[in-house]
Amino acid sequence: MTTPQQQKKTPVQGLATLKGLLPFLAPYKLQFVYAGIALLVAAGATLAIPYAFRQMIDLGFGGTGSKSIQHVNTYFLALFGVACVLAVATAARFYAVSWLGERVTADIRSAVYRHVVSLSPQFFETTQTGEVLSRLTTDTTLIQAVVGTSISMALRNVLLLIGGLAMLFVTSIKLSSIIIVMLAAVVLPIVIFGRRVRKLSRDSQDRIADASAMAGEILNAMPTVQAFTHEVLESGRFGVSVESAFNTAIRRIRARAMLTLIAILLVFGAIVFVLWLGAHAVMQGDMSGGELGQFILYAVIVAGAIGALSEVLGEAQRAAGATERLLELLAASSPIRPPMHPLALPPCAGNGAALSLQAVTFHYPSRPQTPSLQQVSLEIRPGETVAVVGASGAGKTTLFQLLLRFYDPQQGVITLDGIDIRQLDLHTLRDAIGIVPQDTVIFSANALENIRYGRANASDAEVVAAAKMAAAHEFIEKLPEGYQAFLGERGVRLSGGQRQRIAIARALLKNPSLLLLDEATSALDAESERLVQLALEAVMVGRTTLIIAHRLATVQRADRIVVMDNGRIVETGTHASLVALGGIYANLAALQFHVPVL
Repeated sequence: MTTPQQQKKTPVQGLATLKGLLPFLAPYKLQFVYAGIALLVAAGATLAIPYAFRQMIDLGFGGTGSKSIQHVNTYFLALFGVACVLAVATAARFYAVSWLGERVTADIRSAVYRHVVSLSPQFFETTQTGEVLSRLTTDTTLIQAVVGTSISMALRNVLLLIGGLAMLFVTSIKLSSIIIVMLAAVVLPIVIFGRRVRKLSRDSQDRIADASAMAGEILNAMPTVQAFTHEVLESGRFGVSVESAFNTAIRRIRARAMLTLIAILLVFGAIVFVLWLGAHAVMQGDMSGGELGQFILYAVIVAGAIGALSEVLGEAQRAAGATERLLELLAASSPIRPPMHPLALPPCAGNGAALSLQAVTFHYPSRPQTPSLQQVSLEIRPGETVAVVGASGAGKTTLFQLLLRFYDPQQGVITLDGIDIRQLDLHTLRDAIGIVPQDTVIFSANALENIRYGRANASDAEVVAAAKMAAAHEFIEKLPEGYQAFLGERGVRLSGGQRQRIAIARALLKNPSLLLLDEATSALDAESERLVQLALEAVMVGRTTLIIAHRLATVQRADRIVVMDNGRIVETGTHASLVALGGIYANLAALQFHVPVL
């Protein structure tokens, strides 16, 4: 996922990506002020220590008698006081910035997740959920390290660097000038290796995301993997992906190690050379021993600050890659947008919703050359039950996705109760529709909460009533804990038919004016299908219902049957009229009912 444009970014441009964190940092200005005050106090205390040592050496150790002893006692006491201030300020800074790191990370995770769940299915046609999870976990952890540690460390070391350099010049202008010129030569290799570290950091995060995506996909399909005895094959594939992530991480670590080595070697080499000059200055009487000791300590502070900044730069480069990936998620926009001024649906009269499709044509974004629906027009009256049949790929499920506005058609208009669904708020539209999907989704919760997903404020009694209507009550009561029984991830503790009845109960609990049944009884045995069919027939009264079914026995009582082929409506009528027509439906009926085609 690393584009050439991203690879060509300079380190400064890469770090500029961190500006994207500002909206998440802005609400916590007061905490930043507290951390800044603590930071300034801690840096000031650190810079005061070399001066205290100079006074001890020159005024205490340089003399004799009670006065020298008094100076030593005074400055040692002052040194302990500085240490106390430093300890308190450092602890306060650590708490403040750690709190900020945790708080900002939590806000980013919530914002990214909130945005991702609002995206249309088009986004998930090209993005694996495992990759999204990797960005929500691994990438946000890197940002937490930067906000909670690295920013504070960077500011602290910048202050120490500036303050240390200033005190070096106060101590000795000549030696300081020499050391500044030498330290300037350190910047170039740091910049060069910093750029490489950033690129490798981004690559490393991408490889980790790839491995997470693969693991998520395989773990969700374990019965299939084991049924085909592909455990070793899949373990090998994951191992290759992990090794790829490891090798990329090693290249990143090697680059960071080289960056640290060069920075420390050059910095301390420069300092040792300058201190050698300082030692000769003391021997020649150009400066005192205390001044040299002070210069040494400030030089160590400056060198340590530069070394720490090079380390922080590596962390910041890595976090910049993580921030870039998260900002990509936040920048992803859904083509399905709610209207600026949404209209309201008219009050339901208790007889269902009127539905109209007018010359609807639709291509999936991932298959722009292949139309899934072509010039589909259909009028459905309130309370009418319409069955949609046809071969797989005829466009039946696509029709449902357009009704729910998961996608918008490229041509044509869909209206609900006379209102273009694009003029309705998405929640208003979807609240009016109940669906039992072909691929039943069961959440990692108990039976009660899985059914209550249809209407979050439903009472326990309403949930039980919906379960009874869907012929689910009996098997739920037989579970070890009844309605409180945990159903397992993706409902692994239930059979396919039981999962489908849970989904039907969920849709019935919603009590919508438009009910969409996509193969709602396909996973049921004959007895359960009969029970659910009776329940659905009762529920269909007073609401408009669209049924997709391959088993024609479930649609014979529909008011109308619409036959689709290659994205077009090719036949419309009742079961008897379509059998008499001798077309596609008649052939399907002949195959399923062994009825001769007229």
